Amino acid sequence: MKHLIALFIIISLFACQTNSKKKKETKASNQWVSLFNGESFDGWHIYNGGSPDGAWSIEDQAMKFSPNNKKEGDPVMNLVSDKSFSNFELSLEWKISEAGNSGIFWGVIETPDYSEPYYTGPEIQVLDMGDPKYDPAAEKEKEYYEAGAIYDLVKPSQQVAKPAGMWNHVLLHIDHNNNHGHIVLNGVKIVEFPVHGETWEKMISESKFSEWKKFGITKVGKIGLQDHGNTVWYRNIKIKELSNKT
Repeated sequence: MKHLIALFIIISLFACQTNSKKKKETKASNQWVSLFNGESFDGWHIYNGGSPDGAWSIEDQAMKFSPNNKKEGDPVMNLVSDKSFSNFELSLEWKISEAGNSGIFWGVIETPDYSEPYYTGPEIQVLDMGDPKYDPAAEKEKEYYEAGAIYDLVKPSQQVAKPAGMWNHVLLHIDHNNNHGHIVLNGVKIVEFPVHGETWEKMISESKFSEWKKFGITKVGKIGLQDHGNTVWYRNIKIKELSNKT
């Protein structure tokens, strides 16, 4: 009997330690972590290799892309995170120049087989909505290309982007466990979407990405910021990883 009691106590202690560890892991997975310290490009690099040089700089604790600072012969200088993420919330602020265009990617597969992040990673459109020259592709409603849209896939429910030169806040939620994603722009939820499965695949098949075999397929990928040839700023970039349990 004493042996059974001792065994019960050992099992109970082990269970308590395991539960405590699980609680700590759960708590840790729900903490915001900075992806940009406002002072350096630690944690970021140019897609397919290299450190930001010249075109990317830091101004008032923000990443700034200045196309006029690119050198002759420089490749497209998209930034991507060193780390990859699966289930997460990404929070950041962006500001675009007049008539400017850029984008925020997730699920990016970094490989020499593809020259740009957009071949694999879906894009949140960053755009000056006041640009009178803005002329979206003719085959779809223009809303599929507006600020806050998932480019060519999901249009925003309403337009809440601020004018060029003003800061916008975006929150991206990606949860493969529950097959749910959404985008909040300036405090308003404007986009909801599945992140994998038949509906997601159908959306891709009806878009310009239909023949791109690796587009939108990975559940683990990098975050990217686009060089679209226009001046753009990004700041206060942070991420909160969600539980990866299925």
